[in-house]
Amino acid sequence: MKQTPVVFIHGAWLHARSWEPWVDRFAGLGFRAVAPAWPGEPDTVRELRASPRALSALGLDALTEHYADIVRSFDTAPVIVGHAVGGHVAQHLITADLGRAAVAIAPAPARQTPLPHELRADPDGRTVTLTPEQFHRLVANTLSAAEAGRLHEAFAVPAPYRLLTDLAQGREADIARTARGPLLLVSGQEDRLVPDEATRAGYKRYGDTAAVTDLKQFVNRGHSLVIDDGWHSVADHVLAWLREQGVRGRPAER
Repeated sequence: MKQTPVVFIHGAWLHARSWEPWVDRFAGLGFRAVAPAWPGEPDTVRELRASPRALSALGLDALTEHYADIVRSFDTAPVIVGHAVGGHVAQHLITADLGRAAVAIAPAPARQTPLPHELRADPDGRTVTLTPEQFHRLVANTLSAAEAGRLHEAFAVPAPYRLLTDLAQGREADIARTARGPLLLVSGQEDRLVPDEATRAGYKRYGDTAAVTDLKQFVNRGHSLVIDDGWHSVADHVLAWLREQGVRGRPAER
């Protein structure tokens, strides 16, 4: 019996390594879990901070096609789990009938203001960086300053300004598509970057399709819900939902 692949897609201002606890958790349950980097993304947070232009030319179409190619590369259709911009990409892939199922966590909506009013492009005009204080207010607002600082140090990286502006001008996923796998939307009710109301509005737009679409809201959780100390409760819900859809990893060999 083949392992079910799971492809994790991170969002803006986080590095691919932010998924490592999820990868370990899913792999331990028999999934073939991977968290591929964005195209051009260096291997470490430190490298990307030192060379932020490595991603500065990345646009939304290129990012989406990058992960479409990854999803197509598996012999077995994978589960796609995305956060923020990654959640936006996950919805586009599953509604294009790529992947077995998808989970969009705090998915960035299209055609929204690209940046909170307090953020500006970096002096190079090509990237946007969150200071530790901004990260605490916008991403980790439900956490203590100490935990927010730890997460910023571990995972926070500059985001491509082009990608953020592409998102503001982009298109929604094909919500009317019925020939697709099941989709779970997840929100944190205290999220300041992707408000719960935006995720709920996205869920309502799927209301007329016969394809499975579910919503889970986490109280007292912000945008950091995939990386903070409560990440395991989100992962547990995702795993339980996948089991309800008949999706499991191959049992580990003894």
